[in-house]
Amino acid sequence: MERPNAWLDYTDAQLDDLTRICDGYKGFISANKTEREFCAAAVAQAREAGYHDLSELVEQGTALKPGDRIYCSNHGKGLLLIELGTEPLARGLNILGAHIDSPRLDVKQNPLEEKSELATLDTHYYGGIKKYQWVTIPLAIHGVICKKDGTTVPVCVGEAPDDPVFCVSDLLIHLSKEQLAKTAADVIEGELLDVIVGNRPVKVNKPAAGAGTDDAAAEKDGSADGKAAAKEAVKAGVLDLLARELGVSEEDFLSAELEVVPAGPARDLGLDRSLILGYGQDDSSCAYPSLVAQLECEAPRRTAVTILVDKEEIGSVGATGMTSRFFEDAIAEVMELAGEGGELALRRCLRRSRMLSSDVSAAYDPSYASVFEPKNSCYLGHGLTFNKYTGSRGKSGSNDANAEYVALIRRCMDDAGVHFQTAELGKVDAGGGGTIAYILAKYGMDVIDCGVPVLSMHAPWEATSKADVYEAYRGYKAFLQLD
Repeated sequence: MERPNAWLDYTDAQLDDLTRICDGYKGFISANKTEREFCAAAVAQAREAGYHDLSELVEQGTALKPGDRIYCSNHGKGLLLIELGTEPLARGLNILGAHIDSPRLDVKQNPLEEKSELATLDTHYYGGIKKYQWVTIPLAIHGVICKKDGTTVPVCVGEAPDDPVFCVSDLLIHLSKEQLAKTAADVIEGELLDVIVGNRPVKVNKPAAGAGTDDAAAEKDGSADGKAAAKEAVKAGVLDLLARELGVSEEDFLSAELEVVPAGPARDLGLDRSLILGYGQDDSSCAYPSLVAQLECEAPRRTAVTILVDKEEIGSVGATGMTSRFFEDAIAEVMELAGEGGELALRRCLRRSRMLSSDVSAAYDPSYASVFEPKNSCYLGHGLTFNKYTGSRGKSGSNDANAEYVALIRRCMDDAGVHFQTAELGKVDAGGGGTIAYILAKYGMDVIDCGVPVLSMHAPWEATSKADVYEAYRGYKAFLQLD
């Protein structure tokens, strides 16, 4: 059952549409590398497309009707988009679900230190990474610093052409005999992922004759704070800069969320420009097509829903993860405004819903063929990938879609002319992974994993095929219109 390469079937009109989607995708993921940025940009696009804030509708007691478009933000890190269909909500929803967090380095709460006249920020890696991949590459810092007075300071340094960048150092090859004898898991330790942010000391004025000790003079005459400026002059210089440029102090790191990500935009990959190289394509390569498909959805019979969530890379936990009650509560609010409120109606709605868990799959890599089973792998350029089940080894931790639902999805994709393929995540005993699919399946709804094949998944820079991103958009759009 070999699936054809999608590039061979495209018309000129489809190639133009592919370019539209992929150019938009590259620009979006280059500008929005964190869950906060993705959510804010998606809200802006949703409002432009006629979506209204659910919290305002609830406060006003606005009655909802078919065709109404609603959005609901979850702490600015997750987003629910809904277009009401002509069918009653209790008959079920068509749901796309993707995550908008990606592996990265998170700055610790008490991060800034100086060692041997290098100022660094301590980090704690987020999600599954190969730590050795994060050294010596240009890095940017994105996030927010929240102050006690209630103000929030946005941070994005390392992306503009004239911005400085940051990096984690590595040991030079000439002195690496012991380091190279370690396993790949241990060659870079987590506590060594310190991000270099400065090397220039604050100049401390020399004391005048009779002024006393150097420390006393520093306290009296230094350009930063006393002894700290004299002993940690580079750190003091960084703090001075933060105070001048952002109006924040070292204490403000306690209430900051700063994410360290690869610096630079997504780029075309390959002489033929058929691929995309970019950060965070797990899962932006599914989240962005889901967003566009939802915004372009027109007059669906079943209510069309897209949910973009945080924290998938660390187990979907917390208030902004899929395991929170956010999704369920928001649907209950919508049903109430639509005149279908009540616990039983909500349960019926969720049980009768269908979902595509929009998450990426591992593209077959001929350089590492030993961990793949070729006929049950997905290939770059062959279209949207369906994983009937994920999990690891004996399908542990997996949602396993039933055959009837898989048949329905096959019909949906074939009727829309969508190129699709099926896959498992590597050989049975090679490893595995999970998505948010099992969390939605707890309501009894039909769920299947469905996403874009990715090379070098969870690396700082990941690769996808433009054809697969385009087919994801086409497949998601067809699913949202499914009766």
